[in-house]
Amino acid sequence: MSFKSGYVNILGNPNAGKSTLMNKLLGQALSITNAKAQTTRHRILGILNGENYQMVFSDTPGIIIPAYKLHQSMMKVVNEALIDADIILLVIDATNDTPLPENALVKIKNAKVPVYVLINKIDLLDEKVLEDIVARNKREFPNSDVIPISAKTGFGAKLLLDLLLKNLPENPPYFDQNDLTDRTTRFFVSEIIRGNILKYYDKEIPYSVEVVVESYEELPNIDKINCNIIVSRDSQKGIIIGNQGKAIKQLGIKSRREIEGFLGKKIFLGLFVKVDKDWRENPRALKNFGYED
Repeated sequence: MSFKSGYVNILGNPNAGKSTLMNKLLGQALSITNAKAQTTRHRILGILNGENYQMVFSDTPGIIIPAYKLHQSMMKVVNEALIDADIILLVIDATNDTPLPENALVKIKNAKVPVYVLINKIDLLDEKVLEDIVARNKREFPNSDVIPISAKTGFGAKLLLDLLLKNLPENPPYFDQNDLTDRTTRFFVSEIIRGNILKYYDKEIPYSVEVVVESYEELPNIDKINCNIIVSRDSQKGIIIGNQGKAIKQLGIKSRREIEGFLGKKIFLGLFVKVDKDWRENPRALKNFGYED
């Protein structure tokens, strides 16, 4: 049997369930998930290897109209995912009828590769509402398969994987068969911390924060990791730290436990908060944080 390999790129509005879907298809958590929108900022590859195939899933930021240079960089990633896709998965939040931006919608409809429209979160709908949503999207995307799924429960995942394998192009593998992702350990450490900031802090704080691994020292029995939490205002720094340092202490405890589970070894985690008022608009800062080539 010939070998199949290709990029399966996952697109959609913020909070549509793209990261949850990729994690479910891979059988492990690579992308952070949260009910807050704009959780994913980077393109994250997750590699599913089989005996005769390699599916390279690509989780992408939610499609938005940019308000900052940070957003522009995020949407550049989305455009790249449209260009190099062998298959596109368009994830639609069945509980939210916010339309995609028109320019992105046109590009997806004009794609020269198979597009699967996935109606997600069907576990939250009754059957009649779901039927109406499926019918509407079949009219909107007449050349695409429209598939109801629940990324949370895994409903429809096996059907989707079977369809993807059927339509995956014949290619040699792009990555080593033992690879799970293209991202480094440092990246996942910073994402775990940022995910906890999304989880435990409210309002604008998570959207004004970036996490950078400043140093990483691997020792036989423990890894020593120091990270900078970058915020936009002095007031945000105070909120991250909390009264008498209680908030950042709890953030450190929760993040350390998750990172230890991810790495399978003990770590020392140092967290430091710094203010950079214009980091979301500063090309040099964005490049340093991995948003620009």
